Amino acid sequence: MSLVELGRFARNEAYIVVGRLESEGIMALALDGNASIADGSQFFIPVRVMVDADDVDAARAILAEPA
Repeated sequence: MSLVELGRFARNEAYIVVGRLESEGIMALALDGNASIADGSQFFIPVRVMVDADDVDAARAILAEPA
């Protein structure tokens, strides 16, 4: 398993993306979601959504679908 970055998102959006991908059977992780909460800058630090390299094309296709 090799993780690749799918994209960087605002904190709440990143967790929505993870949930959407997992609902389609693609394992996804949100990294940096809790960075710097103590100093209040969590809204300025993008959260990286990571997926397996084998799933990145399918994940991009899912995110490209209209809501």
